[in-house]
Amino acid sequence: MSQPSASVRFAPLTSTSLMLAVLAMGAVVLASNVLVQYPLNDWLTWGAFSYPVAFLVSNLINRRFGPQAARRVAWAGFALAVVLSIWIASPRIAAASCLAFITAQLLDITVFDRLRAGNWWRAPMVATTCSATVDTAIFWSIAFTGSALPWISWAFGDLAVKLAIGVCLLVPFRALLWKMAPARI
Repeated sequence: MSQPSASVRFAPLTSTSLMLAVLAMGAVVLASNVLVQYPLNDWLTWGAFSYPVAFLVSNLINRRFGPQAARRVAWAGFALAVVLSIWIASPRIAAASCLAFITAQLLDITVFDRLRAGNWWRAPMVATTCSATVDTAIFWSIAFTGSALPWISWAFGDLAVKLAIGVCLLVPFRALLWKMAPARI
């Protein structure tokens, strides 16, 4: 396994970068919490299309500013998500979303940091795959268990779309990589 970030020097997280990342996280969670309430069909909701962007934001912050900064963004994004979710979504969706979000984000940050020294695509792909799977399991089992809705098929459909979008988001990740790469010691 690759060495975590101990041998990498990261850029300092500026207040502007922190604010933009937290606002991006909050917007993604808010949009996803609204969109998950609208099924596209019997196996997919609209929320699957927006949520993977949260992993892109986390991975870019982790790459440039390091895991400690990424955790700061995740926790601040979590706080914003709690407030927005309680305001805009049902209490059950808000609780499921917030628990799934922080668990998945912290897992994403840890896995990404462990794999950062490998091929450019490996850390974001593996981190997103693990995190999207955990996020899906937590969110869907809390938000819709016991309902008459086809939540199990929605969960599998959403996971498939999240993973496909995760692969597609490697393109902007790679495009931004030259700006986001930390300095080697």
